Amino acid sequence: MKYAISPQIRAVHFPPISEVREWAASYFATPEQPLVDLCQAVPDYPPAPELVSYLRRVVDDPLTARYSPDEGLPEVREALSARYARRYGGAVPPGAFCLTVGASQAFWLAMVTLCVAGDEVVVPLPAYFDHPMALEVLGIRPVYLPYDEVTGGLPSVSDLESLLTPRTRAILLVTPSNPTGVVAPPELIRDLLELARRRGVALVLDETYADFIPGRPHDLFMDRGWGDNFIQIISFGKTYSLTGYRAGALVGSEEFIHQALKAQDSMAVCQPRITQQAVRYGAEHLEPWVEANRGSMALRHDRFREEFLAAGNRFRLVTSGAFFAWVRHPFSGVSGREVARRLAQESGLLCLPGEVFGPGLTHYLRLAFGNIRQEFIPEAVERFRKFPV
Repeated sequence: MKYAISPQIRAVHFPPISEVREWAASYFATPEQPLVDLCQAVPDYPPAPELVSYLRRVVDDPLTARYSPDEGLPEVREALSARYARRYGGAVPPGAFCLTVGASQAFWLAMVTLCVAGDEVVVPLPAYFDHPMALEVLGIRPVYLPYDEVTGGLPSVSDLESLLTPRTRAILLVTPSNPTGVVAPPELIRDLLELARRRGVALVLDETYADFIPGRPHDLFMDRGWGDNFIQIISFGKTYSLTGYRAGALVGSEEFIHQALKAQDSMAVCQPRITQQAVRYGAEHLEPWVEANRGSMALRHDRFREEFLAAGNRFRLVTSGAFFAWVRHPFSGVSGREVARRLAQESGLLCLPGEVFGPGLTHYLRLAFGNIRQEFIPEAVERFRKFPV
């Protein structure tokens, strides 16, 4: 008798980026008409040369092949604590960090530490697709706040509060948003923390793209009791262009991290040492490099908006920012999945359909303009203009 696959995991959507890449396989790319990858959000530039040189030396150290403590090397967490003091203006002790295999693992750690099967997490739409996928695999119910195009998807505190039940364990927010690029203002984030405190739940912020916005993202870490109700998910893979190194972190109270290490030890043991050393080097030496890339990405965003908003484009730009553009396609009664499939197969444009970001979003597409160089943006946008409707 053949083994059985869990019905729970069968019900979860197949990884969307893998699905889009399968569609693209039938596109005949040429040097004049190459594939344009607006699908997976990956910086198109390499890591800083000085970081690469440093890592060559790290590889020669025999310790690099060894385990580290589950939570990460003390010197790496100390470097991150100092970086957070500069970036967020608050005291985040080294013990508040658990280094993880990307932000996705940090999210899993947070959820399995907070929740059991049958619990609920409130998720504003559109939602980063990996989050509902993980919740569904774990048997945790995502409770969706419907998308409001007028507000750009920024949630109302009162609307979120109306969704809380005795089974709610967390409110989840991604800022800057993946997929819309919208940045939650610090005042809203503060109000959401106050809601979490009032109702005895966690506010979980995924700030994977926070280093691509200027200024302080919020002031929560300046609050003496921030760890009682606040948990941060962070990625340094985008910050330092190390996506393949899987450089993430879970940030919470020291008690929360202590409990999360039970899952960390059984899940990954530790973040690879070479990744930890890359993060440490970045935190201690690469702030000017990060700032320069932040400025470059802002220029890329401005160029993209200028091109996309010019007359004659039937795809409508709804919101944009950081790495992403959230676009409404012009086809009535046609799913975003079908439009994205046609764009891949007929025009060599890879993007994600809106429905992978939650229910009721079939009119939308996500474009990751951060993937392509500024000089190639006009050509990419021109393919949308020429796409037959």
